[in-house]
Amino acid sequence: MKTRLPFIVPFKVFFLALHLVIMVFPLYWILITSLKPQNEIFTYPLKYWPTNITFDNYVNIFKISKFHIYIGNSLLVAISSALIVIVISVLSAYVLARFQFRGHRQIMLAFFATQMLPGFISLGPLYLMMTQLDLINSRIALVLMYTVGLIPFSTIILRGFFQRIPASLEEAAMIDGCSRLVALVRIIVPIMMPGIASTFIFAFVQNWNELFMAVMFIDHDTLKTMPVALNSLILKYDVDWGAMSAGTVLSVIPTVFLFAFAQRFIVEGLTQGAVKG
Repeated sequence: MKTRLPFIVPFKVFFLALHLVIMVFPLYWILITSLKPQNEIFTYPLKYWPTNITFDNYVNIFKISKFHIYIGNSLLVAISSALIVIVISVLSAYVLARFQFRGHRQIMLAFFATQMLPGFISLGPLYLMMTQLDLINSRIALVLMYTVGLIPFSTIILRGFFQRIPASLEEAAMIDGCSRLVALVRIIVPIMMPGIASTFIFAFVQNWNELFMAVMFIDHDTLKTMPVALNSLILKYDVDWGAMSAGTVLSVIPTVFLFAFAQRFIVEGLTQGAVKG
């Protein structure tokens, strides 16, 4: 029987606690900066808790910009793209998991290859394409680009989940009279919900935080997404750190609620993805 060395547990606890502090401290600093008056943000020595807590920065972020519109744009683009990604990726992952056909391996290699290419390589062709389609300064352009960019990785992830579900389940449903599509929707998709939820959250967070393409393709103020709005607070000679911190805190809230709501699905999805059934 193996014996655990007595110093291992304190050693692990120490490094886990250190890792937690390193991860949480930037979020804590942004939060307290958003609650500080302007005259306390740049005081020295640093204050790790505001002397006078104020919500002026949260009020100002809506006064100096159309932040509620930016949040709405981000929600619309992120949710729309994530839903389209899920629908397409579920169908493509099912085909790749259940059928063998000519070009099957090449398609998988192409999906993997797309994950190794930096996004800016395709910026020129994409900009030309969107210009020809008259989609510059359009939320549709962002939805299309985010969807295309996330489908390969989402398909790879969902294919792994499909491979862990016995094909006999939909075959039994098809014997009872269901078509393959009906068997997929009624039998397999409910079982796949943890994996689908995890993939949806991944796609949503990627879309929600994306800045590079949103800056390049959106110029109209009323169409900007939230990362673009935060980026616009960085001026040539000045940065409104109070408003920037308040906007950052507000931008984190939707993802926090999403993770809290779907926590059970995420844990189940990770478990299914790690253990072969």
